[in-house]
Amino acid sequence: QVQVVESGGGLVQPGGSLRLSCVASGSIFRINAVAWHRQVPGNQRELVADMSFSNNTYYADSVRGRFTSSRDVAKNTAYLLMNSLKPEDTAVYYCRVFDVLHGVFWGQGTQVTVSS
Repeated sequence: QVQVVESGGGLVQPGGSLRLSCVASGSIFRINAVAWHRQVPGNQRELVADMSFSNNTYYADSVRGRFTSSRDVAKNTAYLLMNSLKPEDTAVYYCRVFDVLHGVFWGQGTQVTVSS
């Protein structure tokens, strides 16, 4: 099994920034992709950024130019830097990890609230 833990969420004013972290641990074989999703209660989970390690990163139109995903392979950690945050970015943010041997694993989510 692979464990995935997100952190870094919180309350921020509009225009502010946050950096989310996603740490994978456990029986990792090789992580080939990490994606960030978000969900507002009552809505479907939305793909925000998809970082396949062999291709370019995909960003949703709503966040392109404001959000940047990155990774530290040695630490099995991925990051989502969120700048110029807007109230509509308020959601629970989830990290999805794909291990080529063990499959897909999700974290428990971290709350991001953008409000003045």
